[in-house]
Amino acid sequence: PCAPAAAVMSGLAADLAQRRGLPIAHVLTLLALTALISAALQIVYGAVRAGKVIKYIPYQVVTGYMSGVAVIIAVAQIPKLLGVRGGNPLLAMVSLQQWKWPGVIVGIVTIAAMAASFRFIRAIPATIIGLGSGISTYAILALIRPELRHLDGNSLIIGPIRTAGSFVGAISGRFSSLLTVSTADLALVAGPALTLSILLSIDTLKTGVVLDAITRSRHNSNRELIAQGVANIGSAFGGGMPGAGAMGPTLVNVTSGGRTAWSGVIEGALVLLGFLLLGKFMAWLPIAALSGILLVIAWRMFDFHMFRLLRRPSTRLDFVVIAAVVIVAEAVGLIQASVVGVCLAILLFIRNQIRGSVILRKLDLCQTRSKWRRSPEQMAILEANGREAILVQLKDDLFFGTTDQLFNELEHDLQERRFILFDFRRVQSMDYTAAQLFLQMQQRLRERGGRVLFTGMPSSLPYRLDIERYMEQLGLVGSGENIRIFDTRDSALEWMEEQILSAAGWTARESEPMLPLELIGVFRDLSASTIGELEPFMRQVSVAAGARLFSAGDGGDQIYFIRHGRLNILLPLEGGKQHHLATFCRGEFFGEMAFLDQGLRSANAEAATASELFVLSRQAFDTLAHKNQELAAEVFEKLALAIAQRLRVTDAEVSALEER
Repeated sequence: PCAPAAAVMSGLAADLAQRRGLPIAHVLTLLALTALISAALQIVYGAVRAGKVIKYIPYQVVTGYMSGVAVIIAVAQIPKLLGVRGGNPLLAMVSLQQWKWPGVIVGIVTIAAMAASFRFIRAIPATIIGLGSGISTYAILALIRPELRHLDGNSLIIGPIRTAGSFVGAISGRFSSLLTVSTADLALVAGPALTLSILLSIDTLKTGVVLDAITRSRHNSNRELIAQGVANIGSAFGGGMPGAGAMGPTLVNVTSGGRTAWSGVIEGALVLLGFLLLGKFMAWLPIAALSGILLVIAWRMFDFHMFRLLRRPSTRLDFVVIAAVVIVAEAVGLIQASVVGVCLAILLFIRNQIRGSVILRKLDLCQTRSKWRRSPEQMAILEANGREAILVQLKDDLFFGTTDQLFNELEHDLQERRFILFDFRRVQSMDYTAAQLFLQMQQRLRERGGRVLFTGMPSSLPYRLDIERYMEQLGLVGSGENIRIFDTRDSALEWMEEQILSAAGWTARESEPMLPLELIGVFRDLSASTIGELEPFMRQVSVAAGARLFSAGDGGDQIYFIRHGRLNILLPLEGGKQHHLATFCRGEFFGEMAFLDQGLRSANAEAATASELFVLSRQAFDTLAHKNQELAAEVFEKLALAIAQRLRVTDAEVSALEER
């Protein structure tokens, strides 16, 4: 039997028969009921697609489970190996006068044979070698000790297995007995059945993960749980114990060449044949040999690697969780151990969250800017006043365990900044405590004429509510004096820049007259004669607000110089979305890539406002260059310098983003 089933079912049988004093026939009915409920729960787990959830139980709890079961098995088997009555392993080991040495010798030989087979004999399962060695040792000892040759009264062997009736009759009787169960019976076995279903599922899915790595495949956890639940129902009606995809037999199967489900089917058929054909010989199986096998299994199940966690301070708390699960499993029970382990793992998670910052990076407007290509005058104002606004990129979970630290990290900024923009793109979840913290920040900034802004709102809160809707329900966002939400980070940065420029007395460029060619930024240092020679090759274009000047993939060799208005450069993405690359205003130029390499356009150009442009095609410029090579060189130099300045700004932005 698999270890979880052996531990839970044997413990339940002992409790029902000894402590509660129930009749044996009723105990067998309750054991079958336990197996059926656990099997049904496995089917439910698979049907509701909980297989993946079970795999995410913390590994400290999983390894604690298995190690706890190993301890339970070892504690139960040591007295049987030594032949001591009473069941206390410590008393059994010190009561040398009560040891039954033939059984001890059989057990030691069994353990040694299994240990040797793991190392030297890989083709034959170690359990078979161990059992064969134990039986052979018992037979040799029986030649010396005549009392070992008797079935009756021999406590060193299983003894006769007496059965009555037919196999089909037994199944029919089990059906009939299950129809008599009461509500009280269900209450007795509900806890063990739940524990058993979880343990069997964990055992199976953990084995499935290991098997995936060995066979380079991917198992379907939900289908596996449903299949095992159905099989365990059949096992329960047949008088068997529930099973799982146990690690040991599965690895033996795979390393012996088994690769398909048929290997498991054949194994089950051989077990049934062995039971039907060799039942009389099973009476002679030495108990010490079986105990030795189970002790080896328990040894291999116990995770000794957990003690390595004690070497480093950072992993000692993980060891505490594992040790707590093992101790509670042995001293109290497996259900309590699972609750203790999960609770401790949650506390460790909260502790780790509290220790780490939820701020990914924090940048003011001197370190990051919107995609709006501002004029030198505007840039100077933003350089001087850019520290009035900051961008705070958040990450992970915003909940009661992290909000206090977030407030502490931003307390200085709340005293000195006017605007704080929070980027939520990397936030996983948020609770009510975090929402109230943002409300407090908004109130403090509003007292000084500032504001809290949000952007990049994700939709990953429980109950399928996104964070924006959650805050709307709390009344934190919306119109008026509430927190304002922007669709994109760039639009929020633009808004903060406009607020700073407005406070400094800046007037929007759209209200000023159109620029002549000599006042376009890239041509400002050219002589009047050069401008006069260049101007005839320029043509003027008017673009209505919202109109597209060109699209990604279009051909064209023109470069555009803005006399008046504002245009956006947008990179098309999959799904009809666009990424805002830049906004160019009065005095700026764009379209230089196609002008220089005469390739296809890489992005879309759309007019944000009604705009007036100068347009210079490469063909017209080449005609001019043939007449005046010095003018062509001077224009290229001005373009190269302007592009270099843009690249420096880009380098600074990338550097700021990669600092953390």
